[in-house]
Amino acid sequence: MNKVILVGRLTRDPEVRYTQTGKVVATFTLAVDRFTAPGGQREADFIPIVVWGKVAETCGNSLTKGQRVLVDGRLQIRSYEGKDGQKRWATEIIAQSVEFLERRAANAAGSEEHRPDDAGVFGPEVSPEDDIPF
Repeated sequence: MNKVILVGRLTRDPEVRYTQTGKVVATFTLAVDRFTAPGGQREADFIPIVVWGKVAETCGNSLTKGQRVLVDGRLQIRSYEGKDGQKRWATEIIAQSVEFLERRAANAAGSEEHRPDDAGVFGPEVSPEDDIPF
């Protein structure tokens, strides 16, 4: 079984391209924290992610650098010939789904403040004195 689930932050905005056949593909790099010994320095792995189709369009339109996402997909290792004629290897995650764990910053000025997706889902707070409609 080849299944990968990652949670991390985008290191840059997704790059969206179209193939010659018109298929949409988005690529981005995900910074994923690595488990370290207690008290150890925090480390991260930088993992290339490839997304195809509608999910790629959504990622290109909705994600920005620094956002936290969950990626569900598979590991792919492929080889290709570089411009210098040498054989090269690429390891990447082919995403089947991308779940947004944070919304974009509220203002366009580049605020660092992020809110979880479920913030405000339940509506306004109800005080104990108010009538509850059920």
